Amino acid sequence: MSARFKAGDRVRVRVGSPPGHFRTPAYVQDKIGAVERFHGDYRNPESLAYGGDGLPRRPLYLVRFPQSQLWPKYTGPARDQLLMDIFEHWLEPA
Repeated sequence: MSARFKAGDRVRVRVGSPPGHFRTPAYVQDKIGAVERFHGDYRNPESLAYGGDGLPRRPLYLVRFPQSQLWPKYTGPARDQLLMDIFEHWLEPA
């Protein structure tokens, strides 16, 4: 697969609660972040958790979020950020 996003792209995490094992926490869903880097294509852990083969491989990104965007009452420094690995099928252009 080829990467849909590149470093610096703004992305929104899609909202979803599919049955079973999914790897995208609710607190980042519907939030906008910026791609830090593309890690490569990896087997999908949402399939691997149930004994599947994780194929096809899916693009995985490191995404940066300002802490203040994730936590409305956050009182720490404005420069504080959260970095999270997120698979491409959870991301859309922002």
